[in-house]
Amino acid sequence: MATKAGIGDWWELAACQTADPDLFFPVATAGVGLIDISRAKAVCRRCAIRQQCLDYALATGQPHGIWGGATEDERRAIAAQKRLAQRVS
Repeated sequence: MATKAGIGDWWELAACQTADPDLFFPVATAGVGLIDISRAKAVCRRCAIRQQCLDYALATGQPHGIWGGATEDERRAIAAQKRLAQRVS
């Protein structure tokens, strides 16, 4: 997935450690790419540190790949919701 710089010890517990890193960086978001996305998300669903991974991706603005079970588009939507919630509160 990404470089371990600044990630922390939780990374060692990630379910993706034994998976093919390419699985988390599908080349398309349609067609066959949907199968890769589904497979990557299945790994994330069984991961003990899924939320930490997603939080890291959001905090660092990871532009590519599946992180914490979320695609790039899903992470953008989560970040937008958080920004909106901060404005409202």
